[in-house]
Amino acid sequence: MVKISQKIVPHLWLEKDADKAAEFYVSVFKNSRILKTSYYPEAAEEVSGQKKGSVMTVGFVLEGQEFMVLNGGPAFKLNEAVSFMVFCENQKEIDYFWDKLSFVPESEQCGWLKDKFGLSWQIVPTILDTMITDKDPQKVERVTAAFLKMKKFDISALQKAYEG
Repeated sequence: MVKISQKIVPHLWLEKDADKAAEFYVSVFKNSRILKTSYYPEAAEEVSGQKKGSVMTVGFVLEGQEFMVLNGGPAFKLNEAVSFMVFCENQKEIDYFWDKLSFVPESEQCGWLKDKFGLSWQIVPTILDTMITDKDPQKVERVTAAFLKMKKFDISALQKAYEG
């Protein structure tokens, strides 16, 4: 039995394929694993619209952060109001996550992307926080103007804008 070790666990509602989503995310991130899977009992068939024995939830860990995903049916959809930020130390890391996660090119903007399950991610260089909180408003203005034109963040272009 796996015990939940976090007080707050992000919980994602998908129409279907919770197990496939969890397996996909675990394959993308290091230090990740599936924790547990629960299955719909007969008592939940009528309320949920899901068949007895089908996957209900999958608990998993990505980089030490626990998540839960539910096969909840079509009642609710993921949207950009919630996204997960992935902080990257270098361009190679940004490129890796972008290549693995981006599935909807028309949703890409300012480091945001959407994956094949409809979940929004922000793939962000760690240095960006320093740049946009700099005491020099001209640096902040240049960096902001630069990243607003980007889909995937380009660290060297951000650095050039920051330095003027």
